[in-house]
Amino acid sequence: QVELVESGGGLVQAGGSLRLSCTASGLPFADSRMGWFRQTPGGQRESVAAIFETDGRIYYSNSAKGRFTISRDKNTAYLQMNSLKVEDTAVYYCVAGTTTDPNEYWGQGTQVTVSS
Repeated sequence: QVELVESGGGLVQAGGSLRLSCTASGLPFADSRMGWFRQTPGGQRESVAAIFETDGRIYYSNSAKGRFTISRDKNTAYLQMNSLKVEDTAVYYCVAGTTTDPNEYWGQGTQVTVSS
């Protein structure tokens, strides 16, 4: 059973920074992927960033490129978010999976609010 626990959300002014953390338990490391989705107050869901252990690939959405950095240390993934904008306000969800498991696992979500 894979469990994901997120932390690090909060309220920040535009231009500020936040770092989100996601710690996975029960997730095999070698063939896994970890990443972040977000859901805006308007209900739009977007994949923000992901890191793939199978080939070292890193993905960023266009909105995240140049401002966000995803990293991973064993079974904890981090999302460093800099130069935050009001439109980054959303609930951020950690998502994880493996190449051999058809399930995708989601964390409980952490609120990020960016004020102007």
